[in-house]
Amino acid sequence: MNQALDQGSRLSFKDFERLSRFIHTNFGIKLPRSKHTMLQSRLSKRLRVLGMHDFSQYCDYVLCPEGMEAELVHMVDVVTTNKTEFFRERASLDRFVGLALPSLLREGKVGGTNRLRVWSAGCSTGEEPYTIAMLLMEKGFCDGWDVEIIGSDINQKVLSSARRGVYKRSSFRCTEEALVSKYFEEESPGSFKISDGVKKYVSFSYLNLFDPYKLSFLKDFDVIFCRNVIIYFDQASRKKLVETFYAKLASSGYLLLGHSESLLNLTTSFRLVHLKNDMVYQKPAIVPAASPAAGK
Repeated sequence: MNQALDQGSRLSFKDFERLSRFIHTNFGIKLPRSKHTMLQSRLSKRLRVLGMHDFSQYCDYVLCPEGMEAELVHMVDVVTTNKTEFFRERASLDRFVGLALPSLLREGKVGGTNRLRVWSAGCSTGEEPYTIAMLLMEKGFCDGWDVEIIGSDINQKVLSSARRGVYKRSSFRCTEEALVSKYFEEESPGSFKISDGVKKYVSFSYLNLFDPYKLSFLKDFDVIFCRNVIIYFDQASRKKLVETFYAKLASSGYLLLGHSESLLNLTTSFRLVHLKNDMVYQKPAIVPAASPAAGK
């Protein structure tokens, strides 16, 4: 594998289908033929790194057990899309603060748990889970509460960036300057590091949303954010993922999707909460079954 990549090499449709089937089977991401040029362009960098001369050789390598173990993480890093910003899609954040939180916090205080668990699925470079933490702090919801925010992604590169918590000015296009000054420190010209006060509420984990073993460790979330993620999956994968979210939510928990996403034709398990020009999905409250003795 010392040959340089042949500049005339192209990803054949046969090899594209091999790779797209593999990606779909393992990660639920559907790559239509319109993504052929994108996949060729992004994977060409991996061929150069590996010293391979064509895509057929790369396919043979990544689909064999040895290559799969070594290359899978790198391949996922180049095929996934990771566009995000702080306080992006403010409408869904307003739903979180205006509806979900007051409801959950009332129930928590009544139940005496004082616990709030939030999952940011597909968190990319961390802007979303850190935004959630800042919102909670701004509203005073962290005071006296056990708050845990988990961000997950299948891209190791973006997770590393999220854990560092250092961002360029472009990440703040939707953020008020007062919040930048309050929760970030300018580490170098144009680079801002998030404060430890925000970081302490957030942890990051590598997670394939279709890995049943890893998913078995997650449960009882009060809110799940999965914004602009399911649009990359086909219908069957979307249904499977939504079923997973339903199972991982606690009773009366909320699922928040992106502005262009809905559960239409995917499930009827969630309760649809209508707001002005908007909607939220809630898992119905689970009422404990009465014991036989209670009916006597």
